[in-house]
Formats: sequence, C-alpha cells, structure tokens
Amino acid sequence: MKVLKLLLLFSLIILFRPDATTAQKFMAEEGYVEFVSRAPLLEFKGTSNNLTGLIDLDENLIDFYVDLNTLETGIRRRDRDMRSTYLKTDQFPFAEFTGELLTGFDKENPQEQQVKTRGMFTIHGVEREIEVEGTLELREGGLKLNASFTVLLEDHNIDRPRVLFYELADEQIVNISILLEPVAN
Repeated sequence: MKVLKLLLLFSLIILFRPDATTAQKFMAEEGYVEFVSRAPLLEFKGTSNNLTGLIDLDENLIDFYVDLNTLETGIRRRDRDMRSTYLKTDQFPFAEFTGELLTGFDKENPQEQQVKTRGMFTIHGVEREIEVEGTLELREGGLKLNASFTVLLEDHNIDRPRVLFYELADEQIVNISILLEPVAN
C-alpha cells in the first residue's frame, strides 16, 4: 500500500513538473531504523532493515516509512506484545514521516552536510508535526541519510507497559540510516 503511495507521489511529481527529467530524486527500499527505549531498569532497542524512502532535492520533499511488523527487539514475546497490544499493527502497520527540507543541500559538495526537516510523523494512527535533524552526504551510487529524533508515546496514544520487567520509557529515540539511489528519469 505504501509502495503504491510512493509511486503515485513520484508519478505526480513527473506529470506536474515539465523539467522533472533533470530532477534530483533518490529512492531506497532497504534502510535501517531503530528505536531505543531507556527506562530506569531496562534499556533495549528494536530494529528493522525495511525502511523505505524518497528524497527529492528539487522539491525539498522527503518521505520515509517502515512496516512496524518488521521491528525486532531480540525477544519474541516482547515483539508480539509490542505489535499486538501497544502498536496495534493490525490496524496501524506503518510509521511514516513526510516533510520538507528546511536547510539547503549543496549537490556539488561531496562532504557530509547537516540538514533539518519539518513534517508530519504518523504512528499508531496519530499524526504530529516534528522537526528532524540529520546529515546528507553524496556517495558513489547515491545519497546517504542519517537522522535521529524523539517520539513521545503519549503524543501518539500508545499505552506503555508498566510491568517491572517490561517497563518502557515514554520517550523513544529513533535513528535511521539509509543509502538512497538516484531515480532514473
């Protein structure tokens, strides 16, 4: 479903931009995402290598999403409970960030560059505007993005387990890393 949305978005950009054949668009279907939970007695992380993304440098457009069913914490029961009880992935299978670059990116500079974005982050069916800081770097074969941001569970109506051995912090740190390839025009 999300892949279709991304393809539709890309198609609309091409249709409504006469100069789209020279656009700077980058896509990937295999990026890394992790969340880190630091509670007083327990720290753990969940990871996935199924981050999908699009960056259009001409339009300053960014769109990333992950299927939450692919997150793994290393403990099957915790994964099952996280998906069914807390994230409710049967109803809300994806987390997504759609936004725009607020800072410029120099396509001629081969060095890693600090960037800032603003957009809507959606998880558990709740959308919130956030700003995300990270780095972009032109690499042979693509554009490397690294970013980090914080998600408050209460902002997205996600209940927290309160059982001592399952305690979860309200503040989750999300880190992403992805190499996007140029889209052929």
